[in-house]
Amino acid sequence: MNHDSLSVFDMFKVGVGPSSSHTLGPWNAMLHFLGNKIGKGRIPHISSLKIELYGSLAKTGIGHGTDIAVMMGLLGEFPHISDTDLIGAKIQNIKAKKQLNLYGMHKIPFVYEENIIFKPENLPYHPNALLVTAQIDKGCICETYYSVGGGFIEWESAISQPSINDAQNMAAVITEYSVSKAKDIIRYCESMDYASISDFVLNREKQWRTPEATLDRARSIWEVMKECIFKGCHTEGILPGGLEVHRRAKKIVHKLMEEVSYDDADSWVTAIKSKAHPHPDIFKWVSAFALAVNEQNAAFGRVVTAPTNGAAGVIPAVLMYYVCFSEKYKEENIARFLLTAGQVGILFKINATISAAMGGCQAEIGVSSAMAAAALTECLGGTFRQALVAAEIAMEHHLGMTCDPVGGLVQIPCIERNSMGAIKAINAAYLAMETEPGNAKVDLDEVILAMWETAKDMNQKYKETAEGGLALQIPMGLSEC
Repeated sequence: MNHDSLSVFDMFKVGVGPSSSHTLGPWNAMLHFLGNKIGKGRIPHISSLKIELYGSLAKTGIGHGTDIAVMMGLLGEFPHISDTDLIGAKIQNIKAKKQLNLYGMHKIPFVYEENIIFKPENLPYHPNALLVTAQIDKGCICETYYSVGGGFIEWESAISQPSINDAQNMAAVITEYSVSKAKDIIRYCESMDYASISDFVLNREKQWRTPEATLDRARSIWEVMKECIFKGCHTEGILPGGLEVHRRAKKIVHKLMEEVSYDDADSWVTAIKSKAHPHPDIFKWVSAFALAVNEQNAAFGRVVTAPTNGAAGVIPAVLMYYVCFSEKYKEENIARFLLTAGQVGILFKINATISAAMGGCQAEIGVSSAMAAAALTECLGGTFRQALVAAEIAMEHHLGMTCDPVGGLVQIPCIERNSMGAIKAINAAYLAMETEPGNAKVDLDEVILAMWETAKDMNQKYKETAEGGLALQIPMGLSEC
């Protein structure tokens, strides 16, 4: 993918949990296969389908809902609008009837145990791979897809031989603001006299939409995040998957709010802001915000990939912290927070990875913490250089973090890691505000390079395989407490 074609909104996708690489990516792959590779007009000619899941998609696919995502994509459901409350019933219907209604228009035989095959070996290009084979007319059509993190997908035919249309689209991208490094952002901000990273982003995003449209879209992303936090903070019970993990966000919020009344997410935020909060309670609030999002994520709820689903709670929690507890809060900064965060995420996407299957959890929680730290720094009044320092600080203290999900589920240690990533981001922002950037010994480009080198050196069993770390120490069925 040409890095100049990446928008900040590629870092924020509205979808369904629990994993952007294991759920959202395979879901998008099925939609692409039917809608683009086959074409809607030819779907009625399909007689059968087989999906082979490789590498990490096979090893932790059940816990991450890869099989469910594949079937939902084949149904023609779209992750940003699909009714998450109906997913379970639709999957059970497929299994019971041994039949799948492709794109809602053509029924084919589909036996779950036979048509979805798990193969733990890795394919060379990426550990998150799936091969789709469709019997159509008197032949077959195949495509190998790679879920490369954050809901992004690539496919073998495009990798080996880009189409003319792809080349034309690449050439059509405006490269006035070509950015691949943090130093490029600094250069543009200084030469164009931008006061902040978000100012730079607003101008760069003009190649796709007007500045007002960009701000509107960012605000709409925040609304989804806020609703996710609100729902997660008001839902109790045990998360699915067999680990018997109890939701905690609601209990924390109940103790903090006591008898305060409210009707919806907005009035809830107003109620939070109206109270005085001792310092320890603010930490509890931030943790509750992050836990709420990732408890929703673990329950196949609606979340915003930021930049992944496994790390979806960090940025909403830090932004909610700014909204509820910062004396520097300005409503117009909500959109700018997300623009700055998204631009920092792009740097990691270009120069390293945002896939835990490639880089461990440093590529998810670490990246989201860096994104949030930079964004909060800007909103607190820091310079664009200080914002980049904050991102560097946050990532520096996530280097080497492994991805070792117990039972292959995005629950232990993933849910708690979001709260820790949020706290680190806040701390990094305040530390950066007291830092003279010229005196910093490590810059963001260097720490991104260090992260990528660490990722390449990391043992494969610590890359979302559930074959090392905590995944081997905690037996299934042990409740998180």
